[in-house]
Amino acid sequence: MSPKLFSTTKLGNLTLQNRFVMAPLTRSRAIGNVPNDLMATYYAQRATAGLLITEGTSPSPNGLGYSRIPGIFNKEQVQGWKLTTEAVHKKGAKIFIQLMHTGRITHPLNLPEGAEVLAPSAIKPAGQMWTDQEQMKDFPTPKAMTFEQVKEAIEEYVQAAKNAIEAGFDGVEIHAANGYLIAQFLHPHTNQRTDEYGGSVEKRSKFALEIAQKMVEAIGKEKVGIRISPYGVFNDLPAYDQVDETYLHLATQLNELGIAYIHHIDTNYMGAKDVPVTLKYAIREKFKNTLILNGGYDQTRAEEDLANALGDLIAFGKPFISNPDLVERFKTGAELAEPKQDFFYTPGDEGYTDYTTLD
Repeated sequence: MSPKLFSTTKLGNLTLQNRFVMAPLTRSRAIGNVPNDLMATYYAQRATAGLLITEGTSPSPNGLGYSRIPGIFNKEQVQGWKLTTEAVHKKGAKIFIQLMHTGRITHPLNLPEGAEVLAPSAIKPAGQMWTDQEQMKDFPTPKAMTFEQVKEAIEEYVQAAKNAIEAGFDGVEIHAANGYLIAQFLHPHTNQRTDEYGGSVEKRSKFALEIAQKMVEAIGKEKVGIRISPYGVFNDLPAYDQVDETYLHLATQLNELGIAYIHHIDTNYMGAKDVPVTLKYAIREKFKNTLILNGGYDQTRAEEDLANALGDLIAFGKPFISNPDLVERFKTGAELAEPKQDFFYTPGDEGYTDYTTLD
């Protein structure tokens, strides 16, 4: 079996230097929610991957769920991201920005003045969240979005996509996974609306699909991807009966839109139920463009799933944190460095840009 990970491939009209994808990873280095030089260094160090996907980046002041995460809803943020896109392109990689509105997974202390904690329905999540001001705080009960606020949020995503292209990104990934705003619309536990955005599978999917359709119209279908997490329970999303139906409906509709890729995260390694391989193949059958697979991959399993045509690209998360030269380490069989977990979300370069490479 000849290795596929290192082969060049196409993503829409882009040529990727290999099939490695750097997964989106929240790193909390955007002081004042503005991307900076340190972040540009971090991404450039890892630009031997074929495709980099940025950390979750908010399209709205209301979506800044975590401390020090970046946005792309104002001019300063657009200028800040240009540092990263230019640095990555100089290394030959392509880069998509992940748009992540956290919805109910936030705390008012993490939001700028005038922003609100919004969600499809006023259902409080279990658990707590870090705030720089007062450390761990209970999640508040979100405000149920009005119909007008739903429409405003959709337009915020679309404007953020336009901003991303202005900032030099090759495309945009819609974060519809892991319990954030779009996943909250998809899930019957967090979406108990009675209007056209709640109820049936089709109505709960409407928010995600409208965002995707309007982005396609605004920036082109080859520049739009989406991330999904079937069976994921992260951020207080319990199991439900219509999972397969929901994601096969999404895959079918997204295929009709012709977007560049679906990024499918298997969250079994995070404590959730395994995504059945039958669902993975069913999504593969419904969606004809690129599939990115993600979920605790090592090199052996990555090559197996590529050989079995389960996906086209493989996303690696934690290994890229501590191994900026992950591609070279896999190629040579070198040992992987372990990440410094205490510094995953701290400001500064320690545990961020100070990992050594083989050379």
